[in-house]
Amino acid sequence: MAKSNPNPIRPTYLSLPRLASALLAAVLAGCAAGPDYVPPPAPTQHAYTAQPVPGPALEGPGPQDQTLSPGARLREDWWTLLGSSELDRTVTLALAHNRTIAAAQANLSRAAEEVSVARGGLYPQLDATGGLARNQYGASFLGPEAFTFPRFTAYSAGAAVSYAPDVFGGTRRSIEQASANAAAQAQALNAVRLMVAGETVVEALRIASLRAQISVIEQVLASDAKTLDLVRSARAAGVASDVDVTTAQSQLDHDRTLLPPLRQALNAAQDALQTLVGETPADGTAPDFDLDQLSLPRDIPLAEPSDLVRGRPDIQAAEAQLHAASAAVGVAAADLYPRFTLTANIAEQGLLNGPSGAAWNLVGGLSAPIFHGGALSANKRAAEDAYQIAYAQYQQTVLLSFQQVADSLHDLSNSADAVRAEQKALASADSALELNRQGYGAGDAGVIQVLDAQRLQQLAELGLVQARTQRYLATVDLFVATGGGLAAPPA
Repeated sequence: MAKSNPNPIRPTYLSLPRLASALLAAVLAGCAAGPDYVPPPAPTQHAYTAQPVPGPALEGPGPQDQTLSPGARLREDWWTLLGSSELDRTVTLALAHNRTIAAAQANLSRAAEEVSVARGGLYPQLDATGGLARNQYGASFLGPEAFTFPRFTAYSAGAAVSYAPDVFGGTRRSIEQASANAAAQAQALNAVRLMVAGETVVEALRIASLRAQISVIEQVLASDAKTLDLVRSARAAGVASDVDVTTAQSQLDHDRTLLPPLRQALNAAQDALQTLVGETPADGTAPDFDLDQLSLPRDIPLAEPSDLVRGRPDIQAAEAQLHAASAAVGVAAADLYPRFTLTANIAEQGLLNGPSGAAWNLVGGLSAPIFHGGALSANKRAAEDAYQIAYAQYQQTVLLSFQQVADSLHDLSNSADAVRAEQKALASADSALELNRQGYGAGDAGVIQVLDAQRLQQLAELGLVQARTQRYLATVDLFVATGGGLAAPPA
């Protein structure tokens, strides 16, 4: 008969004080793995364009002068600067009921809950345990005498506690990553609100512009009818030919074709505005905005580049994503280090019709990666590459934002010049049309001259409406490009 081993290998259970001391020492000696996040440096530029935007285009006499105020703060409800209570009401409705904003708010709420999930890893996990079993031991447990041992029913009820000390900071980096993702979602919500406000104002301006253009075409049609009557009277008097009448009639018929496309564009803009405020086109009708009832903001705040990167929501969202990518490197780095666990179980155990008693155990565990086929190191390198991607995307976001501000500044200047040019063109066209009509009545001008003069006057009218609209759009684009005041820069 073989001798039993006098020193059998038995599981080692640390006493609670010794295990707690060992883990405390490990925690105190530990540190968060991976790099600490460092925000990108502030831009060194102090302007958005290589050369200053021409001042005369924004200055001069008139009720629609505009001047830039570098460094001034744009108010959050920037659309109120356009001076339309109907527009204010419409933007307020859009911000309250737009479905894209609702989705962004839900994303932010989800991200906040994910932060709570990550923070849960810092605390012990407590679970209730219980069990009920009907047992009959076999020969492998009691040998040939197993069949003499009666069946019995045993139960167990208690609690289990598990805890994984964050020795190398993997959990802390996970919390940091989740918090950065939540910050990105908060800025994404600001960006969506800014986008919705901007699109609402743009659609309102488009409605006002199209209504003004339709009004111009209707005036043109009235003028065409007047010219046709003039030609017919001349024909009756024998000073005009049938060709003149046909030409005037052809001009009237042609100009009538200009109305349907404008009306279609107006209907589309009205439908788009209804969608922005969270309604279907069947739910109501968009307000009839009037270009003449809007006021052009005279003082235009212009954020400094250093303030732009701290206040524009899409830039802030890109930086938060960069922070999350940095924390992800720390999470991947922590996977390269050992993991410690502490598990405790306490329960009341016994037989249904027999004795019972308390049972407990306390186990300390350690797992350390040895060989994973290079997966852990590759995962860390992938996280580092993802950080470089996020950094490049952040830089691109900043570059695009500077470009948008520069484009808006140029547009603001050029559209102001366009308004002045169109005003002069309209004044000249009005004078030329009147002179040609008088000349035609006196027999000094032909109908072709009248129609050409009328065509120039029509183009000048439409050009002025479009130029005025573009000036409003350029102003709105600049407000949106500089962050819209929805995400104010820190003091």
